[in-house]
Amino acid sequence: MNNTREVEVVVTGAGQAGLSSAYHLRRSGFEPERDFVVLDHSPGPGGAWQFRWPSLTYGKVHGMHSLPGMELADADPARPSAEVITEYFEAYERRFDLRVHRPVDVRAVREGEAGRLLVETSDGTWSTRALINATGTWNRPFWPRYPGQETFLGRQLHTAQYPGPEWFAGRRVIVVGGGASGTQHLLEIAGHAAATTWVTRRPPVFREGPFTEEVGRAAVALVEERVRQGLPPRSVVSVTGLPLNDAIRQGLADGVLDRRPMFDRITPDGVTWADGRHIEADVILWATGFRAVIDHLAPLRLREPGGGIRVDGTRAVADPRVHLVGYGPSASTIGANRAGRAAVRDIRRLLASEPVAA
Repeated sequence: MNNTREVEVVVTGAGQAGLSSAYHLRRSGFEPERDFVVLDHSPGPGGAWQFRWPSLTYGKVHGMHSLPGMELADADPARPSAEVITEYFEAYERRFDLRVHRPVDVRAVREGEAGRLLVETSDGTWSTRALINATGTWNRPFWPRYPGQETFLGRQLHTAQYPGPEWFAGRRVIVVGGGASGTQHLLEIAGHAAATTWVTRRPPVFREGPFTEEVGRAAVALVEERVRQGLPPRSVVSVTGLPLNDAIRQGLADGVLDRRPMFDRITPDGVTWADGRHIEADVILWATGFRAVIDHLAPLRLREPGGGIRVDGTRAVADPRVHLVGYGPSASTIGANRAGRAAVRDIRRLLASEPVAA
């Protein structure tokens, strides 16, 4: 315990949710290092954006909103989003002097003494009165399991490993997933691959019109009920539908976005359906999303029988010291901004009261 450092608040994660929370902590009078600390797993600024593939340009980003207090303006839509947003996050950290500690792996959060939490990390242990968990999803890609998957002789990749469209040249590719990443991958790969096939569990839903703040708020409201029930959250993007832009329209017209229902089995040389249809493939690309990175919270036993953490606003119902920002209804960029402010408001109330020993 000798190298345990004490602060009032620990923020885990320095993506959109963590930086928004840190901003509101500063604005409320909390000083970095003295009153709060931000810990980030990544090697540099940019959150998960720094790992996105180069062909995902800023102009293709789905509903990116600026961080509070500093607009992201005049960004070149043709530049890779990894460059644009990493530079923006880096400038944001400097402007508000957030002093992010990185790379730091948060290994476990458990009960401490006198009502405090212990945050055990690769850089020692922090004792805190409140935790803002903003660890996102990027480090936990979701790989569905299908019969025969282990027999496939080709290559299986997840969106998190997407190498760019040129890598698929001359290959027969099956893209699994009906979200924004799946459609973007398909549209890029089609010009290089020998053949592409698109499969999804549900028929895709296309949405007309721009992704406005109003659209984002409505989507957040649809997701919120799940986390109130303690169910694993769906992504906000999953309920907004796919924007029917010019690229999507062209893909539909060209037959690239010709969706097939989910296959039933994977074979050594491809996939098959129950009716006997078979498609040969060299690559299966799983654009199947991500799950919340919350295993480090396991010692606190916050999970409900439904598999998720029951959240009221951003506060974990089972432990008011813990706030989840960027989880469930606050997983969008606009949602993370609002949730960071709400979490800090609740934490100020918590810290103003007498601490209760566990």
